[in-house]
Amino acid sequence: MTSLLPEWTAYRQIVVADTSGGVIGSGKMQQVPYGSVDRDKPLIRLSYTRLLVITVSLPLLGLIACIVLSMLNHYNAATYTHCQVANYLPSISAAISLTPERYIWRFSIGLHSAPRVLMAAAYLGFYRCRFTRRRTDQLLSVLTFLLALSENVGLLLLTYVSSTENYNIHKNGFMIFIGSSLFHMLCTCRLWSVIAKYSLISEEMMSYRRKFRLFFFNGCFCLLAVYFFRRHNAYCEAGIYTLFAFCEYLVVLSNMAFHMTAYWDFGGKEVIVATSPEGKHF
Repeated sequence: MTSLLPEWTAYRQIVVADTSGGVIGSGKMQQVPYGSVDRDKPLIRLSYTRLLVITVSLPLLGLIACIVLSMLNHYNAATYTHCQVANYLPSISAAISLTPERYIWRFSIGLHSAPRVLMAAAYLGFYRCRFTRRRTDQLLSVLTFLLALSENVGLLLLTYVSSTENYNIHKNGFMIFIGSSLFHMLCTCRLWSVIAKYSLISEEMMSYRRKFRLFFFNGCFCLLAVYFFRRHNAYCEAGIYTLFAFCEYLVVLSNMAFHMTAYWDFGGKEVIVATSPEGKHF
């Protein structure tokens, strides 16, 4: 991936940069010579891929822990349905509403939410550089950024307000999360279809194909989850809620996998936190 700024640019605030000095999604910047004594010394320097793996691993491990603990410690409560029919898997809402599962989930989502905003900003900067002469796609990139923020807000809402505390708020948070997630994937696939059309970089072609497949997979299991949920509420058949819960797991896991495709998009980038030059003068 090509560098977006010359090598002699100094960084300010938090930026996502490649190893040669390119910057994506940065804030205000000040240019000083590369060898200047005022050049910012990084306080934190972390590869984007490592940050991405940590960010996605938090909700993944948190979800697995919640499901396993709910089945081991609160199986009857976690698999209970209003129909009182046989059910063998807890829904995600049931698994994260119990104790101590709810605290594990809240801790995981709380830690991962801030890097998610940084990643959304990095993608916005990436798209704006790629679509400098395509105003429609630039507007679509802004919409994609807003959908990423909305998805994050919906996830925080359904996380910190459990279904047992306030079902309506939890349900609305879940709907915001799912709706924003699907439209975010759709807009992302549209942008990457343009990138892949004119790109000769194999990583970008692979990234687009995987994004599209995961979006299709996610959409299919969203529809299946809705079908099984409605069927369970309408007919109260044994095992149908289990199928809904299984589809729900796959929807969330494919959402995580979709975000992991950034591994190929920002493979040579770094996240740098540096002090500002003004703070070094007294």
